[in-house]
Amino acid sequence: MNVMTPTPAISEPEALVALRQDLAAAFRICHRFGWSESVGNHFSAAVSPDGRQFLLNPRWQHFATIKASDLLLLDADNPDVMNGPNAPDPSAWTIHGTVHRLLPEARVVLHCHSPYAVALACLKDPTMLPLDNNTARFFGRIGYDLDFGGIADAAEEGERIAGMMEGKSVLVMGNHGVSVAGETVADAFEDLYFFEKAAQTMILTLSTGKPLAVLSDAIAKATSEGWGPYRGMAERHFAYLKSCLDREDPSYRD
Repeated sequence: MNVMTPTPAISEPEALVALRQDLAAAFRICHRFGWSESVGNHFSAAVSPDGRQFLLNPRWQHFATIKASDLLLLDADNPDVMNGPNAPDPSAWTIHGTVHRLLPEARVVLHCHSPYAVALACLKDPTMLPLDNNTARFFGRIGYDLDFGGIADAAEEGERIAGMMEGKSVLVMGNHGVSVAGETVADAFEDLYFFEKAAQTMILTLSTGKPLAVLSDAIAKATSEGWGPYRGMAERHFAYLKSCLDREDPSYRD
């Protein structure tokens, strides 16, 4: 497999082409939801079973313009890619490359600075309290990394973040934003979508200054588990969002 190529080879299997298209769609949809930020932030998807080969967006390309063929195919064991003319963003390489290498089960990793998730991350205690269906969805599934140290471009930062994400599907990054991991692009994007809604609920309820009606751990756990049978929502929701892109600007598939 040709690694560090910005364009998909003709010989790429259909599954990889489809993965490229789904990840490209996620960038476009994220921008439409108002969650993009200049030309920063990164989404990635593991290609190989061990996670070491993965797709990543090019350095400083706006989410609204990303196409399937733009995505870089990288090898987490090949740091020489950072010396090339088409090197990815250093922080993206540090975090996403390390997470995919150490946590092969994290097939898709989405990181962005969505407004309410960032607001939550900036609280002294950013714990997502179980208040309703959406907030309780994440009960027991969130890791919290409160050791903000600026832009993460050192190897130890990537290893620490990977450690914080182990066994979790969401990482609240203190004073920073949120990272979400999932088995598919649709699964990860659905959690990103619902986490932003949950963070909005948290911020709005906190803003009232009134006491919060926090669910018991037992009810929160049951509510979180109750989302299980609805997992198929992710594929249907993401398919609908892609259909909107297909009608208005299908260039993400190129």
